[in-house]
Amino acid sequence: MWRLKVGEGSSNRMLRSTNGHVGRQVWEFDPAADDPEEVAAVEAARLEYTNNRHQIKNSSDLLMRMQFAKSNTLKMNLPPVKLQEHGSPTKEDVLISLKRATSRYSTLQAHDGHWPGDYAGTLFLLPGLIIALYVTQALKTVLTSEHQKEIRRYLYNHQNEDGGWGLHIQGTSTMFCSVMNYVALRLLGEGLDSNGALLQARNWILVHGGATLTPSWGKFFLSVLGVYDWSGNNPMPPELWMVPHFMPIHPGRMWCNCRLVYLPMSYLYGKRFVGATTTIVLDLRKELYNVPYDDINWDKARNGCAKEDLYYPHSRMQDILWASLKKIGEPVLMHWPGSKLREKALETVMKHIQYEDETTQYICIAPLNKTLNMICRWVEDPNSEAFKLHTERVYDFLWVAEDGMKMQCYNGSQLWDTAFTVQAIFATGLEEEFHETLKLAHDYIKRSQIRVDCPGDQTKWYRHICKGGWAQSTADEGWPVSDCTAEALKVLLLLMKIPPELAGEPMETSRLDDTVNYLLSLMNNDGSYGAYELTRSYEFLELLNPSESFGGIMIEYPYVECTSSVIQGLVLFRETYPQHCRREEIDNCIQKAADYIESIQRSDGSWYGCWGICFTYGTWTGVAGLVAAGRTYERNQAIRKACEFLLSKELLPSGGWGESYLSSQDKVYTNLEGNKAHAVNTSWAMLALIEAGQGKRDPACLHRGAKVLINFQLVDGEFPQQDIIGATNHNLMLSYSQYRNIFPIWALGEYYGKVLEAQMGTR
Repeated sequence: MWRLKVGEGSSNRMLRSTNGHVGRQVWEFDPAADDPEEVAAVEAARLEYTNNRHQIKNSSDLLMRMQFAKSNTLKMNLPPVKLQEHGSPTKEDVLISLKRATSRYSTLQAHDGHWPGDYAGTLFLLPGLIIALYVTQALKTVLTSEHQKEIRRYLYNHQNEDGGWGLHIQGTSTMFCSVMNYVALRLLGEGLDSNGALLQARNWILVHGGATLTPSWGKFFLSVLGVYDWSGNNPMPPELWMVPHFMPIHPGRMWCNCRLVYLPMSYLYGKRFVGATTTIVLDLRKELYNVPYDDINWDKARNGCAKEDLYYPHSRMQDILWASLKKIGEPVLMHWPGSKLREKALETVMKHIQYEDETTQYICIAPLNKTLNMICRWVEDPNSEAFKLHTERVYDFLWVAEDGMKMQCYNGSQLWDTAFTVQAIFATGLEEEFHETLKLAHDYIKRSQIRVDCPGDQTKWYRHICKGGWAQSTADEGWPVSDCTAEALKVLLLLMKIPPELAGEPMETSRLDDTVNYLLSLMNNDGSYGAYELTRSYEFLELLNPSESFGGIMIEYPYVECTSSVIQGLVLFRETYPQHCRREEIDNCIQKAADYIESIQRSDGSWYGCWGICFTYGTWTGVAGLVAAGRTYERNQAIRKACEFLLSKELLPSGGWGESYLSSQDKVYTNLEGNKAHAVNTSWAMLALIEAGQGKRDPACLHRGAKVLINFQLVDGEFPQQDIIGATNHNLMLSYSQYRNIFPIWALGEYYGKVLEAQMGTR
């Protein structure tokens, strides 16, 4: 049986940590755990998922829930509430629903205070890991037979009915993920003989033009494996890291996630590294193309991309640049004396790779650059300690559920989910009843703060300050994020309102000062906030976006979500410390940030959400930021327009909101198929409207929304896992599995306190 291990690793000398591995979540297989009843329950959950996989794509984390049900028992004494078609929620209905949901959700809290959960959804990360482990000859060392079994289960479960794989679990089939997942299954030992699923996958690939039409990231991985020629790639010159920093194209001025992916890519491209030519590699050369491998026109293939994948086409400028670099630049750099510059560039790139590894305890900012860095360190020295340190951190990204083993989009979303959960519990007014839960969460958040800046001259490594911030996952990941930090600050300040004997001792003021310093340092000149760093270059750089599959990757763009979170955090800090020595800076930041939010509102009253789906999420954060800054519905046109927008999207007559991932992809509001409601979208819309005072004007839509949420609630007190709800880079969707409980609890809590009780004047 698989078991989730939390906060472990101190006994392993190949694991490093800044805080004793707080928040680390790793699945381990325990062959001795063979309780027949538990085994049968797990197998039943797996079978049910597989049988319904084309209708319900998200798993429900049932393996974790089964484990926690044994260790965190709960006796539910409150009956489920179901409202009739024409009924409206009463105070008692809502309070029972809140107590049932919060009681159940509290049992899913880990012993270190965070809420573990599935944070996957993308379908190219796991195949990238399989290829990396294969070319470094570590596949069977790192992944046991049980790991490989669950990975195969996951890949087959998320194969589309047409035989291909989408960019994410709900996406239509793409060449990129179809090729990557097909290759991964073949490397895991799956054969074509009588394997209908693989034969169907291969047929999809060939019918749609073959692997020469995979986007650039797919071409890169295939080249590393040896089933695609390096000459069929557009150049990724490591020399770019040696151009003067003042030039807009310097990687240090790009979005950190972008530069840290292309950093190791440029190293492997500069080396033209290719793994060993094995029998399976030779077979794949025959299987992936419509023409013999030796007859492929690699130069023509460079810019080939299947129409199913082409989300962000190359600009004409980009094609000219790549052609010039390939035909003129690369021949010079591959031969003496130009090769001397290439050697120097590779040394420079490797130093940056090493710095990223060391400052993140070999977790790295995200799974893709972690996988690529791991290959680079093996190429540098196959027997190095660095490679071994990398392989030990692979498990931090692997998650097991009833649909199999997947690779998460980070090493988790521990801090993010915990901070939101605390705010949701506060909204219920049940802080005292759940003070033990809050105390544990409080401890987790305090222990997860990044306490020091990265070592050395941070400007040399293009790093922003870190001290005082929080990462989305764990302190060991080492990359603080503006909105994660602001949400953590809000929670710490809220918890100060509870006696320490109930919620634990408050964080030291000096550490809160570090947090405020970090947040103030991230404000752009126009008052906006990106996620990780200041905006360092210009939007026109997007014309050089080479990915084909993703948008908005080249620079650190500002986001309404991040800007709103910072406003809310600083407003609460100002209320708590009104005489703070940096009061004037804080006031100025709040004002400018609110002005920025107003300036980017769309003409229909919405905000585009970049990290959640989509307009309901962006509009909630936009309204929350403006209201926190002191702007009101009565005096602020932006808030009035936002409310009009949300009201126009309500699913009448039953109520609620349900938004498809297509909104993020197409940038046009799109209802879920069948116009069905989604508990999380409904919650976001309700939270925005309640913040804007809708309960005082006309609460009918809120009554309908609350009814939808209550009727969604399951017998065990939780809310259902529905369609995918997270997003990034416009075209890539993520599973935030804990949102299913966090936001319905939060919305119903606000509804109870600010609508129902406010109407009676009791709160």
